[in-house]
Amino acid sequence: MHTLRPALLTDHYELTMVSAALRDGTADRRCVFEVFSRRLPAGRRYGVVAGTARLIELIREFRFDPADIEFLRRTGVVDEPGAEWLSRYRFTGEIDGYAEGELFFPGSPILTVSGSFAECVVLETLVLSVLNHDCAVAAAAARMVTAARGRALIEMGSRRAHEEAAVAAARAAYLAGFRFTSNLAAGQRYGIPTAGTAAHAFTLLHDDERAAFASQVATLGKDTTLLVDTYDISQGIRNAIEVAGPELRAVRIDSGDLAVIAQQSRQLLDSLGATETKIIVSGDLDEYAIAALAAEPVDMYGAGTAVVTGSGAPTAGLVYKLVEVEGRPVVKRSEQKATIGGRKVAVRRHKPTGTAIEEIVVPQGVPDHRPNDRLLQRSYVVDGEPVALPTLDESREHLRQCLISIPWEGLKLSAGDPAIPVTVVPAE
Repeated sequence: MHTLRPALLTDHYELTMVSAALRDGTADRRCVFEVFSRRLPAGRRYGVVAGTARLIELIREFRFDPADIEFLRRTGVVDEPGAEWLSRYRFTGEIDGYAEGELFFPGSPILTVSGSFAECVVLETLVLSVLNHDCAVAAAAARMVTAARGRALIEMGSRRAHEEAAVAAARAAYLAGFRFTSNLAAGQRYGIPTAGTAAHAFTLLHDDERAAFASQVATLGKDTTLLVDTYDISQGIRNAIEVAGPELRAVRIDSGDLAVIAQQSRQLLDSLGATETKIIVSGDLDEYAIAALAAEPVDMYGAGTAVVTGSGAPTAGLVYKLVEVEGRPVVKRSEQKATIGGRKVAVRRHKPTGTAIEEIVVPQGVPDHRPNDRLLQRSYVVDGEPVALPTLDESREHLRQCLISIPWEGLKLSAGDPAIPVTVVPAE
């Protein structure tokens, strides 16, 4: 089995720049790179920072081993000085950024990477690969959590993603407020609660539906979920309660007009005395489908494809740009892709009631603090060494509080302006 190592996520052109900078003497210039988005995906009112802790761990492991160096040398990607430099590579700089679970908007400097040009530029692809994926999933998942109005969600999209992306997506969805994942690797790696039930194949394996249900209940007890839509849903529910009794924990429905079926299923369960048996629905659910079921007797939603693919926005649109060289702000002036130079500090401004009203981004060192302002950046890496990070559950709670703090319009699923405006003050 081949596992892609972090260092080989480097792009060809990044190593071309390293080789040229080593040759012309600019590789060691002190630089600052920032990660930000120029715009949110269409229809979105906020972004969610996710994946930072994963990224820091990958940077800690970012090394080029002899086989990597030999491949790069043999294929002409790097020259001999470049190969020698890569063989000694260790990130020795600083990384600061928004907390995981923080909201971001166009222009928010969510990650700042400082160090020599060469050691920072080789991280670009890794940084953007992790953050663009995880932030996209977390934003979609957060919208689903809002649409669910307190009802539980289970992430079940592993079969719709690359095997490693599936684990990262489960983590991002849990960060955003999903209660469970079906991905056992994510459960093992990150301590996320796992849940799941049998598929239609298990029912079809048996001579009839009752036999399948009896087998599942005999193995797992009544605290399980029976999938009742393999044949006829109403009869499936009757079979489930006949086998498990009214103490059955839940039934799952994966097809049909879920709004109508949920109502009919609730009435049938109640008539059978299974008033505490929960109804779980799944089947290509996104935030809009979940919102449409808000008035129906649904107790839990299972989301798969939509959540792991960012629900129509598979990337967060983040970029990694050089903004400072040797303490001097630098800017890109390309039309529609211009940057604002200089390292920046960001604060979130709030009303005394706690409602966020504005984000202020200013050059580092320029004081702009008022009562109820909250500094958004924190240290992740100092002199090449990672610092203590919040737990996943702490980051999950941070996002929950952030979503409470934005104006209610910012939680709408309809297209609109960012939930709060960002004012960027350029360096002089």
